[in-house]
Amino acid sequence: MKIALIGRGRLATNLLPALQKAGHEVTSVNSRTLEELPAQADVYIISVKDSALQEVIGKACKGKESQCFVHTAGSMPMRIFEGHCQHYGVFYPMQTFSKERQVDFHEIPIFIEEQASQGVLRRLAESISANVFELSTEQRKYLHLAAVFACNFTNHCYTLSAAVLAHVNLPFDVMLPLIDETARKVHELHPLDAQTGPAVRFDENVIKMQMTLLEDPAMRVIYEKMSQSIHKTAIENHDQLRLREDKSHRV
Repeated sequence: MKIALIGRGRLATNLLPALQKAGHEVTSVNSRTLEELPAQADVYIISVKDSALQEVIGKACKGKESQCFVHTAGSMPMRIFEGHCQHYGVFYPMQTFSKERQVDFHEIPIFIEEQASQGVLRRLAESISANVFELSTEQRKYLHLAAVFACNFTNHCYTLSAAVLAHVNLPFDVMLPLIDETARKVHELHPLDAQTGPAVRFDENVIKMQMTLLEDPAMRVIYEKMSQSIHKTAIENHDQLRLREDKSHRV
């Protein structure tokens, strides 16, 4: 396919070589120089920050109303294209991207939503990924929310962990084996089964002691609320946990 990729951010930087590797003819265009857009393309992929999306769509679609346009934003609705073009959709690769690291798109789930695009998006998605799903705008809101918890909030916890380690002059690297094993476990176990630590059993002596070490009030609140949530979740799912344990012992 002939693809026009609009944007030079982290996702676009990773998507460009993946599309080229799959054999597509790709024109990469900076979002601020839309005059470089080709007059014809099978798909125009707009990969810009959410705050700029509406403006870029208005400029990019002008004069190309019969062409197929998609955006790559997890939290933006498909209807943002209404009134700008006839064929449109969403092409959302769910992954964290950086310009410094290239990712393997074959393993990345891509969530698509199409409006009168004759299956073009599915064919495009399947050309670079083995995991393609159709998802509505409303469903994608929950998917993006789940990703915020699993990725963004988790990464912030790494930042807080690094701040705690700095008190005793330890590098964050000492956490990497623990982080890697924690991630590996949830490939085999449900997150409920993988949870460990003082909060599960609500060991108040340990929890109170650790909270006294936190000088930042915001970090104390995060620690307290997170511990309460972990314990509450463990209690509410106690029967499910016991049932899974019993089944694993019988195998």
